[in-house]
Parts: sequence; structure tokens; C-alpha cells
Amino acid sequence: MTGSDGPHREPGSDFRPAGPASERAREEEERAVEQALALVGGSDRTGGSGGAGGRPSRSQDPRGHQDSHDPRGHQDARDEDPIAGPSSDPHARRTRDSDPRARRSTDSHPYDGRDNDPRDGRTTTTTTAATTTTATTTTAATATAPEPVGEQPPLPDRASPGDPAKPRPTLPPPSWNRARAIAARAGRGGPPATIRLPLDRALGHVLAEALGALTDLPSFDTSAMDGWAVAGPGPWAFEAGAGLLAGRGPAPVLPDGTAVRIATGARVPPDTTAVIRSEHAHVDEARGLLHARRSVVTGQDIRPRGQECRSGEQLVPAGTVVTPAVLGLAAAAGYDALPVVPRPRVDVLVLGDELLNAGLPHDGLIRDALGPMLGPWLRALGAEVSDPRPLGDDAGALRSALTSSDADLIVTTGGTAAGPLDHVHPVLEALGAELLVDGVAVRPGHPMLLARLSPDGPCLVGLPGNPLAAVSGLLTLAEPLLAGISGRPAQDPYRALVHADVHGHPHDTRLVPVVHRPGRKGGRDHVAPLRYNGPAMLRGIAAADGLAVVPPGGVRSGTEVEILDLPWAPATPWTEGCFT
Repeated sequence: MTGSDGPHREPGSDFRPAGPASERAREEEERAVEQALALVGGSDRTGGSGGAGGRPSRSQDPRGHQDSHDPRGHQDARDEDPIAGPSSDPHARRTRDSDPRARRSTDSHPYDGRDNDPRDGRTTTTTTAATTTTATTTTAATATAPEPVGEQPPLPDRASPGDPAKPRPTLPPPSWNRARAIAARAGRGGPPATIRLPLDRALGHVLAEALGALTDLPSFDTSAMDGWAVAGPGPWAFEAGAGLLAGRGPAPVLPDGTAVRIATGARVPPDTTAVIRSEHAHVDEARGLLHARRSVVTGQDIRPRGQECRSGEQLVPAGTVVTPAVLGLAAAAGYDALPVVPRPRVDVLVLGDELLNAGLPHDGLIRDALGPMLGPWLRALGAEVSDPRPLGDDAGALRSALTSSDADLIVTTGGTAAGPLDHVHPVLEALGAELLVDGVAVRPGHPMLLARLSPDGPCLVGLPGNPLAAVSGLLTLAEPLLAGISGRPAQDPYRALVHADVHGHPHDTRLVPVVHRPGRKGGRDHVAPLRYNGPAMLRGIAAADGLAVVPPGGVRSGTEVEILDLPWAPATPWTEGCFT
């Protein structure tokens, strides 16, 4: 691929996997990779969520990164499931905190720690040994300190810029695959509701039940062609007239040696041997005889009753998206209405005082890119979405919006980091929300989160404020969650060759916009990475057919990678036409 969005070999093109032998060597390698990715917008260095449209983090996390190997001897939290619990033995689970609102304890929610890797919190390109030691000591002290229990103070309506951020546990975030699995399971928390909608309103919904035929298809023997119905061997005598037409009642028995004109879709008379197409017949008007120009095979051009299906036979399974073709099949099989799952209702809350809804950016203010994007994107995923609500950086307004929502899912933009104006975590904690995912080992978008506001209440997906990071959060958490709520079955992942070296993060999965390209001279189809893939950029995803899932360390050209499709992208060879 050529042009401004063609494959781009990023600086530092020597391909090296992650995993140096010492901490100092790893820091140097990470720094080099971060600087290389930053030159092409490929690294989310700040680690902040900010407001929609890509505002930077308002504070940096001074705590050191805790490796997936816990020096305290704890099991790697990436492999525990906050929904199923860390152990199948109920006696092996630790006792919950006595305060019902203190639900972010690490015993049942092993992913409460953000990605606090110092590479995400650096504001300079050098780190002294003393600073590293201090950060590590601070992390250990924070991780071992018990959470306070008891009455929590009310949230302030507005936070002061100088207010310190409240420390949070520092367990490593789950892997990208694990986070998606948790989101999917959260969406399948209970049996989906079922409603019946008339055919003209069912398009785009998901079938709550398997669709069985209410009648044989076809329900009687019909002619597949315009021509002549004949009985026995020819030639056949016929009588002049219009013959048999579609939509008429049953015809009389056709005697041997006779023929009658018949239209496509008309009922075939009993004892008919075959239908001869008009172009394959010769009519001798003078003698009143019909001759066949070709040999006649018994049953030719007759659609026998039940050829497509028999009454009661399953036509499509539960979980199928109702497409125009499904509507046509349902109508043919006798349905007037379909049992479907209601569309998940989604509220979108846009956070950030720096956002404009119109006009050009000015005086430190930027345009809100996520508000206009999220509604259509979520609708393409099958949701019913309310108009985005701008809340600014107001903790009280956020809390009020969460407690008054009747949606199945609430999506917030920005405010998921630990800065003084990042209110999502404090508000969720004050409401007693259960954090299922708190940070994901993925770039861009690692500060994303998933929470359940109450045992029977809605879920919340907190997206980072940078636009491409928010897209990453949509595909990582919102898409599988909505699929579970709406009853869509999980789609098998598909893979494609990538036509360029793609650098990866040393430890995290990376999502890179790609475009499909057909193979040349019998070669395989492939995908090409797009250049504009920084966390604050939308230019790459706007031209993309999907996102490549790049494992830690990156991949070489010619490697197969998993592809995440986009809900509006055209069908391409590697998907076999199956898009979300």
C-alpha cells in the first residue's frame, strides 16, 4: 500500500522481543521503544485518560510498576476471574470487607490496580536510581496497606486542582484477552429478556429463540419455471387457454399423455411427471400436440413440497441478528412477529471542562470528538443510545447521572486516571460499585475500566479520553459486553497476514488500525497497518477496515494476526462477510 496511510516502518526498526535480563536493561529498552512509537503516534505515554478529544493526563502516577510476578508471593492476578471468583472452592475465598460499599478489595476483584508502570507516568526521558527505588518502596507500602473501612465522606461537587489523588491498589491489569472475556461474561449475567416485535420493527435485533418453520416450504408442489406441466410420455395433447396461474386453488388431476400451460409458482396438478420450460417445448398448433426439444426427466423444474424445510424444522438459531434476509425467511415460514432480545439501552456521559461542541479549538479548548462518534458506533453494535450528555469535570453531576440512569450500560469518556479532576474512580467507590476491570494491558487505552454499579444494576464502561484509546476501550470492553447483554453468540476470531513489520509494546497488547489489501498474482490477501495510530488520532481508524491485535514485542511482516472488525466496514475475504 502506498500514500499517506501506507505501511510505515517506524523508527528503531530492529525487531527485538521483550524480556531483558535486568531491570535497568528493561527500562532502557522500554524507553527506546516508547520514543520510537511516539514519533509515529504509536505509544500512549502519558497514561492519562483525560476528556474526549484527547486531553492529556492532569497528573502522573508516581508509583512504580509491579511486575506480573508478585514479590509477595501472590498468584498472578491476570488469570483470576472477578466474576467467577479466584477459586471454585467457596471456602477458599477470603471474607469480604464488612463495609458493603468497600467493594474494590483485592480478594474478589483482582484487577483493581491500574497499569502503574513507570513508563506510563514518566514526564522526562531519564529516571534516577534513587527515584526508582523510592517509587518501588512506595508501591509496596501502598499495596500492603489495608483499605479504610467505614463511613465514606460525601463527594465534593468540584475538586480543587491541587487535591491529591487517592491511592488505589496496584495489582497488574488483566491481559487484553482476559479483559474481553470478563466483559463478555458480565454481559451474560442472566437470561436475556424476550419481546415480540412485528416483522417491520425487528430488523437489527437478536433472536431470543430459535426460529422454527411454521409450515412446509414450499407448502405444496409448485412449478419452478414458466412452461408446460406434462403427464406420462410425449407427445402430449393440450388445450388452448391461459393454463395454471400462481395463487389459484388446486388443479384437477392431469391424465397421461396430456399437457397444460403453467406459470412459475403455480400449483402443479396431481400426477404431473415434469415441467417443460417454454423454450424447450415445440407446440404443433395444427395438430394440438406438444413436443419436447430435450429429454424429459421425471420431476424436472418442480419444487416439491418441503424441499426447503419441513414444518417444525429449525431455520436459524437463537442469537442470530435479524437481517433483511432473515425477515424474508420468517415471512415465508409463516411469521408475523419475532421473539427478540430488546436492544441494550446505553447512556453516554462526556466528561471534561475543556471540550467544545462546535467551532474551532481556541484558548486551550478542544472539540469533543467522542460525543459525535460514540452514539453511532454503539448503535452499529445493536444498542439503543441516548444523546450524549456533557458533564464537564463535575463529580456531583457524574454521581447524579449514574444514580438516575435507567440504562443497561453507561459509557463515560475521560476521567479514568488518577488526576485531581479524574472523578470516575472516586464516584464509583462512593457508590459501592464493583470494579470488574480496572486497567487493561493494551495500548492505546490501558486506563479503561468496567464496573457494575450494583448487583442488579447497570454496568459502566469508562473510556479514556484520547479518541483512539476510546476506540480501543469500545472494542475491548463495550463490544463484548453488549454482545452478551443482547444475546449474540461469541464470534470466532479470525486472522490475516500483516504486510509490514509492526512494533509492539514490550509488555502490552497493541491495537493498530489496518486496511485490507488483495493479494497480487495469486498471493494471499493481507492487511497493511496505517500510519496515524497514536492514542489521540482518528485519521487512521477513519480509513481502516479493522484493527490488528499485535502481541507484546510486535510482529514481523508476513505474520498472521487477529483482526478486530469495525461494525460499518465492508465484508472482506478474511471475514467471509461476517461483521459485527
